[in-house]
Amino acid sequence: MEIERKFLIKELPDLTQYDSNHITQGYLCTNPVVRVREDGNRYYLTYKGKGMLAREEANLPLTKEAFEHLVSKSDGKIIQKTRYLIPLDPYTIELDVFEGAHAPLIMAEVEFPSVEEANAFVPPSWFGEDVTQNPQYHNSNMI
Repeated sequence: MEIERKFLIKELPDLTQYDSNHITQGYLCTNPVVRVREDGNRYYLTYKGKGMLAREEANLPLTKEAFEHLVSKSDGKIIQKTRYLIPLDPYTIELDVFEGAHAPLIMAEVEFPSVEEANAFVPPSWFGEDVTQNPQYHNSNMI
């Protein structure tokens, strides 16, 4: 189960101090969501169920060759972004800076162990609008 909230960003922090990875995501299906992802030198096939704040998610590891084969089947339904990992005890902010047709979108995601913790979360002042319930900001709807 994935439980996360999503936010637009009002003001970027200094990103030079944080680890980052380039991510390529290709969507094979959007209902249900089935995507392949290259994240650094890791490759995954991901299934995501329906939902906004909480939804089923399953990740299966892929080889680079399997990723390359499957991403070619995504018919150009590809998102590229750089993800910065920003600690916010006890959580980690995943700050995505989108590229290409999706630039200049910048969005933060924070994952939680429970819906109660997600609902109690007070975002940092540099976060903007909470778009968790807005389907426009699901990556699978952005392609």
